[in-house]
Amino acid sequence: MNTESVQQMTNAILEEVEKIIVGKRTQMEYIMMAILSEGHVLLDDLPGSGKTTLVKSMSLALGCECKRIQFTPDLLPSDIIGMNIFNQQTREFQFLEGPVQTNILLADEINRAIPRTQSALLEAMEERQTTVDGVSRPLPEPFLVMATQNPVESESTFQLPAAQMDRFFVKLSLGYPTQEEEVAILGNLGDKIPFDTIKAVASPEDIKSLQEEVQKAFVSDAVKGYIVELVQKTRDNKLLKSGASPRASRSLFKGGKAYAAMQGRRFVTPDDIAHIAVPVLAHRIQLSNEARFSGRQAEELIREILQETPVPPKKEELFHEN
Repeated sequence: MNTESVQQMTNAILEEVEKIIVGKRTQMEYIMMAILSEGHVLLDDLPGSGKTTLVKSMSLALGCECKRIQFTPDLLPSDIIGMNIFNQQTREFQFLEGPVQTNILLADEINRAIPRTQSALLEAMEERQTTVDGVSRPLPEPFLVMATQNPVESESTFQLPAAQMDRFFVKLSLGYPTQEEEVAILGNLGDKIPFDTIKAVASPEDIKSLQEEVQKAFVSDAVKGYIVELVQKTRDNKLLKSGASPRASRSLFKGGKAYAAMQGRRFVTPDDIAHIAVPVLAHRIQLSNEARFSGRQAEELIREILQETPVPPKKEELFHEN
């Protein structure tokens, strides 16, 4: 497989998803970037905006197994990662695996579960394994958490801690469709959602091959320096209580490679990093009280940092591998 194959397969996957999802190409490209970077996705949007439909459509096109968990306040960690149960016939304990043993885990309304349950996903998201009673079990490859949450409801919800937010590769919002897009939605999906029209154009093995291929993209010292400077400026900004972590730098590094490969290139440019910076960084920073009281938004501050940060000279020969 090569970079052209990454671009072709990515386009084929997105075209299948667009049989159902209307007008969200940019968000779907960010999701594909996260998948190719072995990252997780948080969809933060209003009810009925198509979050669950998007996840199911994407899993069908990817040819990957998808399991859904509806997060509620009474959900327990064992409901996610599984548990040991006593088998009276064999007189032994046997492991009953949880829904986390899948390729794509849809964590629906993740902020409705108590913090103890939310934390059950931390090991799975970071180490691709779960541990029950001292025994660790690897998760299938690829493994991806796609979580949803409603940003306007606060009753019976528990805010995700910073440690868990940092484990999400990107945070996205689908937003309302335009008037023309909503007319198209009613015309195509008004009666039912035709999931059976989506064909699997990839497989879990294909996704692993794509992930390995994008890692070969070259990142020059100039682009690495640009990544570090962007992240460093989030740590020095007086309007931010805390800036982005080193994990954020790695996410920009890996995401830049994936996005470049999706464009059919074998090298990363500063424009690639600038294009993905907001969805990769905005959810990883915490606003100061002054910024919150003045109505500032994390996305807005990241855009300001992008404008203030000098961009390496746009000469392609500076970004190619020698």
